[in-house]
Amino acid sequence: MAKTTLSLSLLLLLVHSICLTDSEQVCRLLGQPDLPLLSAERDINIGAIFSIHRSALLKMHPFTSKPEQTTCVRLNLREFKFAQTFIFAIEEINNSTQLLPGVSLGYKIYDGCNSIVQTILAGMALMNGYEETLSDTSCSSSPTVQAIVGESTSSPTIALASVVGPFSLPVISHFATCACLSNRKRYPSFFRTIPSDYYQSSALVQLVKYFGWTWVGTVRSRSDYGNNGMAAFEEAANKEGICIEYSEAILRTDPQEQFLKTMEVIKQGTARVVVAFVSFGDFIPLVKVIAEHNITGLQWVGSESWITSRNLAETKEYSFLSGAVGFAVVNAKLVGLREFLVNVHPDQEPNNELLKEFWETAFQCSFRTSGSGSCTGSEKLAELKNEYTDISELRIEHKTYTAVYAVAHTLHNILKDFKLSINSSKEELPTLQKVLQYMKDVRFTIKTGENIFFDASGDPVARYDLVNWQPVEDGILQFKHVGVYDSSMPSGQRLQINLEYILWAGNTGKLPVSMCSESCYPGTRKAVQKGRPVCCYDCIPCAEGEISNGTDSSDCFPCDLEYWSNESKDRCVLKVVEFLSYTEIMGMVLCIFSFIGVLLTAFVSFLFYLHKETPIVRANNSELSFLLLFSLSLCFLCSVTFIGRPTEWSCMLRHTAFGITFVLCISCVLGKTIVVLMAFRATLPGSNVMKWFGPAQQRLSVFSLTLIQVFICVLWLTISPPFPHMNSSYYRERIILECNLGSALGFWAVLGYTGLLSVLCFVLAFLARKLPDNFNEAKFITFSMLIFCAVWLTFIPAYVSSPGKFTVAVEIFAILVSSFGLLFCIFAPKCYIILLKPENNTKKQMMGKSSSKAL
Repeated sequence: MAKTTLSLSLLLLLVHSICLTDSEQVCRLLGQPDLPLLSAERDINIGAIFSIHRSALLKMHPFTSKPEQTTCVRLNLREFKFAQTFIFAIEEINNSTQLLPGVSLGYKIYDGCNSIVQTILAGMALMNGYEETLSDTSCSSSPTVQAIVGESTSSPTIALASVVGPFSLPVISHFATCACLSNRKRYPSFFRTIPSDYYQSSALVQLVKYFGWTWVGTVRSRSDYGNNGMAAFEEAANKEGICIEYSEAILRTDPQEQFLKTMEVIKQGTARVVVAFVSFGDFIPLVKVIAEHNITGLQWVGSESWITSRNLAETKEYSFLSGAVGFAVVNAKLVGLREFLVNVHPDQEPNNELLKEFWETAFQCSFRTSGSGSCTGSEKLAELKNEYTDISELRIEHKTYTAVYAVAHTLHNILKDFKLSINSSKEELPTLQKVLQYMKDVRFTIKTGENIFFDASGDPVARYDLVNWQPVEDGILQFKHVGVYDSSMPSGQRLQINLEYILWAGNTGKLPVSMCSESCYPGTRKAVQKGRPVCCYDCIPCAEGEISNGTDSSDCFPCDLEYWSNESKDRCVLKVVEFLSYTEIMGMVLCIFSFIGVLLTAFVSFLFYLHKETPIVRANNSELSFLLLFSLSLCFLCSVTFIGRPTEWSCMLRHTAFGITFVLCISCVLGKTIVVLMAFRATLPGSNVMKWFGPAQQRLSVFSLTLIQVFICVLWLTISPPFPHMNSSYYRERIILECNLGSALGFWAVLGYTGLLSVLCFVLAFLARKLPDNFNEAKFITFSMLIFCAVWLTFIPAYVSSPGKFTVAVEIFAILVSSFGLLFCIFAPKCYIILLKPENNTKKQMMGKSSSKAL
């Protein structure tokens, strides 16, 4: 419908005047000229377009007669105030001796009626003028104005900038904030004194993020202002992890059902924060519906269009907006403006119908009636308290004021550089291209102290006040300044907020919470719920060995190799280093048994020493018996080297000491076994075998067999010795401090050689177990070797499968059991005879010549 209306209007512009071809080449206007509502012709004129009326009564044109002028209705006091501020700035400049000295500025103010069509018509009129007759040079002459200030809303301004842009006529808006207008290719002559919505959208996102609101609803105007502003907001919100539950669009001309639908969506939503990027005119019908249905408790976040509206704040029915926050254009004071505003009177221009309409609207009276409701003209504007006379909020008025000064400084710079004559004819006025060029580079400071300039897109520096709606009395709300946003500051310092001054929705000092899901605390991560926005999630505890040390972490992070997660999964702590320690029970028990073994061995050695001359001690080479006892003591002691924190030296010592001492021990047992066999062979007639295995040969055999093990250990330590190793692969949550074997071949060679000697000893002892002696030592050696081999055969699978410190415990257990087996099986019977059966400790008994029962 809007496109159709615009097309019709452009067609009307084309047929608005018909050129009558005659000898004089003169075009005569057939329709009525579009005249400004307020004007004053002077040396240089500035145009302006304000929506002084809220709407235009659109008519269908039959194209069979001259079109009538459009009628605009419902005067807008706020826009009329903009127009008067525009005139105030021009008069102030004309009275200045510093700016444009000797040059008077005039003005032509048109009414856009909040209509794109009317705005285009006004823009064309400001370019073409409104003479009754047009000559053939009219189209090549300079426009009637050097710049246009306006419009107040984005959509009409877009249309205006599109129409006049090709002619290089500067358009400078005081209130059109659509970010799309920053496109220099489409709008080459557009400027504005109010920040672009790009910055406001970014500021709103930063505001929402600052307060921790990740789940919000949005309402926008279904216009260029609302659509572009909300699109920028949604894009920035998505980057910051803010989710939008719903997005509603409204327009003041929508039917009541649309506002009821939007109200129901807001009511049913779970978001407690509503971002309203809505123009003031579109917001009024919505808040009326919300007030009727008594929807309270929502935290409203507003755009600059309505967040400083006195009409809303001073209406008691809208008290549910208490606590609203939003960004407003920076406020300012304009000295002398109130006096200028209250001096406006219909008598200043008796023929101006607009001034009469303003008077009637302000005082709710009429010049066309008599009686109590008639206007007398004696009413005092100074006594009124309404939107027009209120100067506490001059945010947009200040931007209108700044726009006029921007044009004036541009013209001043041109006249200063080119020294044009004050009395120049119209044809000698600055060209539009020159004005446009100078306006791009204009820079000045107004009396409020603000430095004004335009960037490459025609935008000023974005500065906003953060305002908060707080109740004062009787349900009326006031605007409390609680922070600022300045785009010229570094990104982390742009938003500054005084939290202690903010009053939230429901008139409480407690910050509202608006999240789809509760925050995930450290130690958990977010898991997005299927089919829902990313802000809706479940909190999943981190896995073992992983942590999250921040709130709402998306992922858990693994700890470094030497660290593990604590119980809360929010911090990495050093892993417990595990090794068999002297201080733990298992370590202490093994130490005690080791020392018991040493004490028992020492006791047996002492007992044998006291009875070294007795037959039972001398019967089987007492020298080998003492060497065997010595090696058993070393076996018991070497088990202690396996306990405690592994070091480089302890790792090399424990395995080599174990291998050498056990081979020494088995060599002695093997020597004793061979002695038993040789002694039996020596009793046979004609045998002299004992001379081949006397004491010297026995010592040599023990030494040789042990030397082989020493050689194997030396090779092992030289090529690839054992070393301390922190094993973190077996247990993820703790580190096993163990001795790495270095060369596994070396370890199994040491163990294999020991096992080979043990098997050989076992076989020989088994063969000699039934020799005819009362005290046949071979069968005790057989028992001891049987225990020894059984222990070490079971050790291998237990060693391989035992985890951590239990591997060491298994090895110590095998050493102790095999050592105790040798000690008890070989020496216990002899100690029994020496201590309890001394009568059997005779040579007869040893040779089997007594009738006593053989052992």
